[in-house]
Amino acid sequence: MTGPTSSTNPVGPTGPTGPVVRVVLADDQPLVRAGLRVLMADTPGLEVVGEAGTGAEAVQLARDIRPDVVVMDIRMPGMDGIEATRLITAEVAATRVLVLTTFDDDDYVYGALRAGASGFLVKDMALEAILDAIQVVAAGDGLIAPSVTRRLIAEFAARPDPSSRGRRTLDGITDRECEVLTLIGRGFSNGEIAAELVITVATVKAHVARLFTKLDSRDRVQLVIIAYEVGLVSPSR
Repeated sequence: MTGPTSSTNPVGPTGPTGPVVRVVLADDQPLVRAGLRVLMADTPGLEVVGEAGTGAEAVQLARDIRPDVVVMDIRMPGMDGIEATRLITAEVAATRVLVLTTFDDDDYVYGALRAGASGFLVKDMALEAILDAIQVVAAGDGLIAPSVTRRLIAEFAARPDPSSRGRRTLDGITDRECEVLTLIGRGFSNGEIAAELVITVATVKAHVARLFTKLDSRDRVQLVIIAYEVGLVSPSR
């Protein structure tokens, strides 16, 4: 495990174009970490502040330096990425986890969703796309690779979480917020929701922010999951 390489200020330093996203890379393959690290070195707004080869190391780094994003492999020796994600999202509220996976790892991804991951990417995506995803997740948006979105969320929602059974309701959600949640579940962007409902993007953002609060959701991915869980969206809609 490599320790922090920059300030441990949880807000993050400020670069020429704004705040720098502080990233921990957690992957047991040194070549994967090296490839991302080299690209980030040339990417304004991103900085690698630590590396981990196991889930336990990733959790310790998150506790110690509170990065903005942990890029997390799922299959690692000892503690896997799912358990590491669960611990990080529970203990380090400001840190978001972006999981690297493959489409065939569905069971692992369902576990990571339950654990609070904010995004999912497949390892055969272009490294540049992964860099873009890190910035999206750091900004508070959820992101799932297009190749897995529909099937993954639909299958996930079809596997109820016994620990939350009967607890998920939409009490306190207005009709308009319900409409917004439905469109989020269908994969609409804020701009597309605004056009569909004939409202401004700023108004959509306000509704989304209220949904985060009312539904105790970390990000957009979790809202998509809720839309499926409560039946607002189904695989055929």
